[in-house]
Amino acid sequence: MLDALREIVNQILGVILTLKQTVRIWDLIDILIITLLIYRVLSFMRKTSASSVIKGLLIILGVAWISNILRMNIISYLLRQVMQMGIIVIVVLFQPEIRKLFEQMGTTRLNNLFRKRGRSENVEAALRNIMDACYAMSENETGAIIVIERKVGLNDYAITGVSIDSQVTTELVQSIFFVNSPLHDGALIVRDDRLLAAACMLPLSTNYSLSKDLGMRHRAAVGLSERSDAVVVIVSEQSGTISVAVDSMLKRNLDKSTFEKLLKNEILHTDDRINKRRKPQVEGN
Repeated sequence: MLDALREIVNQILGVILTLKQTVRIWDLIDILIITLLIYRVLSFMRKTSASSVIKGLLIILGVAWISNILRMNIISYLLRQVMQMGIIVIVVLFQPEIRKLFEQMGTTRLNNLFRKRGRSENVEAALRNIMDACYAMSENETGAIIVIERKVGLNDYAITGVSIDSQVTTELVQSIFFVNSPLHDGALIVRDDRLLAAACMLPLSTNYSLSKDLGMRHRAAVGLSERSDAVVVIVSEQSGTISVAVDSMLKRNLDKSTFEKLLKNEILHTDDRINKRRKPQVEGN
């Protein structure tokens, strides 16, 4: 028994010594980078409708494997023809997600390198003023769309509007969306604790499964959340209800408690993590 255990240990040590001689430190770094990239891509896909497509592809692969074992020649032949065009199929199916991924890769790091994040206490005060303005506009049924920038820069959308570069105050936010204001027809973009620009144009969502009763503000909010990590707040002009679009999802008809909890979790907690180290669906009725 001891001899058998000793033989097993010697074999394991032999394998380790062989790996030590053949595997370089750069090989380990290479494996680590690939692992991180795969994790990031899967995490990104999980937040979009691509997760359902991935499940469908896995089912097809499973059927192909089973049909090959059972010698189901016709099915195996058809699935082989489909998989030969795998790269083209993936590009077509995941075109929106691939575009969003490259947009975030191209904007996130540069913006973090060249601009300083606001202090968390200033961001918290600005967020409180935004929430108070939303409550007041909700009571008066004043339509509004407010974009809160996070890691992905929104300069491309800010330049379509009017530059403001002002502190965030409840009164100023309300005056921007006042019905007779020249800046009310468009989005207000907030960066850290500053109002960046108003009357900005946003891209409309390409998700055809959105509810038909949604107006242009809601569709624009979802559209931007599909292309960035921004948090978009919408106040309905018809009903005065408050909604939030984030990560391609629209959360509708939020009460004050849920609204405040959602914004603080998405904005303040993210900002705290930055300072230390640094699915499209509709929810609600």
